[in-house]
Parts: sequence; C-alpha cells; structure tokens
Amino acid sequence: MSTTNDIVLRPRFKIKLNANNQSVLKDFEVLKANQSDFIVTRLDNHVFIKFPKEKQHFWSPQLHLEIDEIDKNSSLVHGLFGPNPTVWTLFMFFHFIIAALFIAFGIWAYTNWSLKQSFAIQVSLMILMVVIWIALYFAGSIGKASSENEMRALNDFMNGVLEIEKAP
Repeated sequence: MSTTNDIVLRPRFKIKLNANNQSVLKDFEVLKANQSDFIVTRLDNHVFIKFPKEKQHFWSPQLHLEIDEIDKNSSLVHGLFGPNPTVWTLFMFFHFIIAALFIAFGIWAYTNWSLKQSFAIQVSLMILMVVIWIALYFAGSIGKASSENEMRALNDFMNGVLEIEKAP
C-alpha cells in the first residue's frame, strides 16, 4: 500500500486482476456473511469496507473499492482509503470556511489599503486563517497516522478476498 506522495490524506491505489469483476464482487458478497470483523457493503460495482460501530472512532478509516470490468477475463480495482464520509465532509467544510474568511479578510484589507486606512487587523486575521488551515492539515495528518494500523487491517482483508481470484 505505498503511495507516491506522503502529503496525501486519502491514499488511492489501482490493482489489475485476472478475474471477471462480477466474480470478485461475488467474493466480497460471500465474505460479507462469513465474517464479523468488518462491515462490507456493495452497491453496483462499488464495495465499501469499514469497521463495526463498536470499533470505530472519529478518524476510523474505511476502504472504498470500485471494481471495473476491463474485459471478460480481467478487471481493475480502484481503491480509496479515507475517513467516514461525514467526517470528511465536515473537514472539507472547515477548509472552505477558512478559505472564504481568508478571501473576505483580504478584500477588507485591500479596501482599507485603497482608502488609506489601517489594515493591520485584516492582515493579522488573514495570517490567523493560514495558521488555522495549517492546523487543520496537521489534524488530518495526525488522524491518518493514528489509523494506520486500521488501514493495514482493511488492506489485508481486501487482499485476502482478492487472493481467491489470483489462484488459478
């Protein structure tokens, strides 16, 4: 599970399989009923793997797989690790608010500058928005680092299911 960029908060990957996508999706359906360590949900060619509620915390990751058919004998798995979509949406909402405030304070500072008035408060607020944005980034990085073992468990589970397809 190596990523090409360490800055990535939501790692992505691709795996080419020598199996039909419907048979891979069926394997996930079978394991869904035969184990209780993960919650496996399937919607069309998308598979979502996450931890049960009692094992989840704020930054608990989940694995989203999209299994696309290349031809009748091969498929491509697109994977994405990330936090719960609600947490990710809240996190992105905070980023949007910080960016909007930064722009608003910038406009306010420019207005005061053009009117030859003091704009130190506005520039200070803009700097504060940058500091808060950096803090949000590090909070996301810490959340990702704290759930690395859980991401490995999800990856191992996925690999276990895909190993069924790799055997001739």
